[in-house]
Amino acid sequence: MQIFIDSADVREIREAASMGVIDGCTTNPSLVAKVGRKLEELIPEICSIVDGPVSAEVLSTDVDGMVAEGRILAKIHKNVVVKIPLIGEGLKAVRIFTAEGIKTNVTLCFSPMQALLAAKAGATYISPFVGRLDDIQYDGMELIEQLVTIYENYGFNTQILVASVRGPMHLVQSALIGAHCSTVPFSVIGQLLKHPLTDAGLEKFLADAKKMKA
Repeated sequence: MQIFIDSADVREIREAASMGVIDGCTTNPSLVAKVGRKLEELIPEICSIVDGPVSAEVLSTDVDGMVAEGRILAKIHKNVVVKIPLIGEGLKAVRIFTAEGIKTNVTLCFSPMQALLAAKAGATYISPFVGRLDDIQYDGMELIEQLVTIYENYGFNTQILVASVRGPMHLVQSALIGAHCSTVPFSVIGQLLKHPLTDAGLEKFLADAKKMKA
């Protein structure tokens, strides 16, 4: 399973990339606003760090606006994936982008039928939000299971990009189910590395190494 970092913080992205564990990056307007930078200057820098898909989201909600914005974003770098909201106008834009060879990430997916429609429109990626479903007492991972089955049943090429990941278990379950990729915050990447037995074992090895030197 591919792992993307969900961040617009260049320092976080650079640190994760230096470990060799990320295959791409996803951003959204909230993340970009948090770092206080313009998208058109931020995306090229991220693309210089991450050699993989980099999602950049449009702000318009009508097809003409989305297409205009998306074409500009796609010209920034060959790795840019245009992020589109899962609404009717968005699917119209996805169809146009697909015909033009522009990759898309359809975001804010919360149901299997939404995902089916996005795949039929030609989406490159679909982003189901598992954490937000968990927040309203719905099992987000059940949606991932449904999407894997539906896409496999009909041979869709759209890749399932698990989003709104809240912790390591979301990632473990996604990998077991067979999702293509998952996007995770930098904090969760740190959690993936941690295990008390690893820490304890390293501490013992270092203590024993001091004895050897003595």
